[in-house]
Amino acid sequence: MNIDPDWIRRGLDVAIEMAEKGWSEGGIPIGSSLLDARGHIVAAGHNQRVQSGDPTAHAEVDCIRSAGRRRDWRALTLVSTLSPCPMCSGTAILFKIPRVVIGENRTFMGAEEWMRHEGIALTLVDDPRCVALMERMKREKPDLWAEDIGE
Repeated sequence: MNIDPDWIRRGLDVAIEMAEKGWSEGGIPIGSSLLDARGHIVAAGHNQRVQSGDPTAHAEVDCIRSAGRRRDWRALTLVSTLSPCPMCSGTAILFKIPRVVIGENRTFMGAEEWMRHEGIALTLVDDPRCVALMERMKREKPDLWAEDIGE
């Protein structure tokens, strides 16, 4: 199933705003949003590992937590500025979210094959804004980057 380009743009714009918010708070610049079946933003989140001290506070998990209890997970689209790690991919799989939009996977390749294997349709945008956020983090905070990717 193809996703409406306007939905992708809207979802990615919100995810990037959230990533920039995380960066401005001294955290990791990864953001996420969740769209409903009509393409409306129902939740957004950003990586808060540094701010909260919670190693599971990734952007996608924060976004899904913000969405609260729902029954329409199978109609939603998850958008992330960066390819989702195994934990975040597993969360999408657990809730049977059928579509994931990925801002970029150049700086980090998450568990895309696993999501595909589980039937999730992936859309890779390769957005230069998303690449620039992660390249800046790698350049300015290499120790934090290494911590975030488990090195």
